[in-house]
Amino acid sequence: MKRLVAIALGALVFVGAAQAQQFFRIGTGGTAGTYYPVGGMIANAVSQPGKIVVTAQSSNGSMANVNGIAGGALESGFSQADVATWAQKGTGVFEGKPNVPGLRLIANLYPESVHIVVRKGLGVKTPADLKGKRVALDEPGSGTLINARMILAAYGLKESDIKPDYIKPNQAGDKLKDGSLDAFFFTGGAPAGAIAELATAGGGIELVPIDGPQADALRKSSPFFAPDVIPADTYKGVAAVKTLAVGAQWVTSDKADAATVYEITKALFSDSTQKILAAGHAKGKLITKENAVKGAGIPFHPGAEKYYREVGLLK
Repeated sequence: MKRLVAIALGALVFVGAAQAQQFFRIGTGGTAGTYYPVGGMIANAVSQPGKIVVTAQSSNGSMANVNGIAGGALESGFSQADVATWAQKGTGVFEGKPNVPGLRLIANLYPESVHIVVRKGLGVKTPADLKGKRVALDEPGSGTLINARMILAAYGLKESDIKPDYIKPNQAGDKLKDGSLDAFFFTGGAPAGAIAELATAGGGIELVPIDGPQADALRKSSPFFAPDVIPADTYKGVAAVKTLAVGAQWVTSDKADAATVYEITKALFSDSTQKILAAGHAKGKLITKENAVKGAGIPFHPGAEKYYREVGLLK
């Protein structure tokens, strides 16, 4: 009898521990991009076994993550700053559609560079030269697709002026290699794995600059775009190129538990996590508490806000 009571009590303790443990998913992006490896590093670093288990999962990117949060399929996700702002305010691509007023910011992470990758020797010197070319714009649900459409329009091109393909960068890389694609867009932290692999294989690549009066006009109409430079040899044999960037942000719902979000935010900027991030990816060095509060187009989650107030970054 005593043994049965002990087993029953043990089971109750186990159930209590399981109930106390919080699960917190991060929607990232495709496995060839930057969101996926960075999300995996963050999830491993901020998890607190027995208390908070953070997991990263691949997705179609910004739009898919925002919609996943809105529908309750994700606790959090990575999103481009433009997509997050439009979703929360009901503007841009969310104008006239159901928006996500409860979207909240955990942290601004790092700048995401817009890449236009072309086969070496194709003769494309500006986005306008993509006319008539076979161009991959990424999948529906990605921030890249939205940015690609905006950039094409800024340089006087409609989607019907190119031969569009709607595939992820790793698939686009394969098609570029075998000659069945001329170019592809990708918005993400440099270096991106799929592009780095492509630069070392086959006939090589070039990056098309997004610069000049068209880029200036786009920045004026869409101020979430910032001027950016992808340095020389970020990708093997590729010269420095001027482009545009948007902030990569970690977002959640206003329904997420404040204590959990506070603990996760605090863990993100602990010394141990900062060392892991700096060593693990080129963009990891930029994920700092100082950068976390820059470019916030939506309100902070109360849990994250509490941490930033404690460290004096918000008043």
